[in-house]
Amino acid sequence: MNTDAVESDDGDANSESGDASGYTFDDVSVVMGTYNEEAAIGTVLDDVERVTDGRAEVVCVDGSSDRTPEIARGRGARVVEQEPQGYGVAVREALLTPDRPVVVTTDCDDTYPMGQLPEFLDWINRGYDVVSGDRLYWGAEAMPDLNRWGNYAFAGLASLLMGELVHDTTTGMRAYRRDVIEDIDWTENTGLSAELLIRPKTRGYDVREIPIEYDERAGETKLDPFSGGAAIAKSIVKVCLEERRRRKRRNPELR
Repeated sequence: MNTDAVESDDGDANSESGDASGYTFDDVSVVMGTYNEEAAIGTVLDDVERVTDGRAEVVCVDGSSDRTPEIARGRGARVVEQEPQGYGVAVREALLTPDRPVVVTTDCDDTYPMGQLPEFLDWINRGYDVVSGDRLYWGAEAMPDLNRWGNYAFAGLASLLMGELVHDTTTGMRAYRRDVIEDIDWTENTGLSAELLIRPKTRGYDVREIPIEYDERAGETKLDPFSGGAAIAKSIVKVCLEERRRRKRRNPELR
């Protein structure tokens, strides 16, 4: 964490850095919300096992009606059962369940590169509080055109409202120091992925975006691109305005 960040008692960045010796995969929890992903969950968990040599903890918050939880448990994951309430509710529970000092989110549809987990951990060990995977850097050709252009639009909207450039607000693959997760109250559901980037960045935490590959998903998507996209855009506007008002309350001289 930057030494020029200011410590506060209500969810702003502080000046403490991580373990001086560096975190290892023994300090990492890989978490995800899962819903009827039996076609992909086994591959994702096998990749986590292989890349981390079985040292990272895996937590799945699951509301499936198929074999997803059975497959996950069979591969050693901790499965927390939850009635389906939406993406954000599941992922928020997944983030708050483990107690290891580094938490990595991913999706369970085999679109994200588990092979880059060491890179995410390396950036955390360099002092960053949030490391965010930028799917759009390489073009994200495996992503449906409508989704890809929507994600460019979300990043543009967030950049405009925040007053600083972000490249991929809705990625599902990020690494966080645990204090970031615990210090901020998370409010969004469909738009949680954007909130998880916007609030830390506007509060002075060190955020690093890194390019990642993005593969074609295994199984069917659960998100309607129109209603889901509208919900995400609404969350981006809401969260950015809330953070702007919060900053003005704390610094009345700001216009």
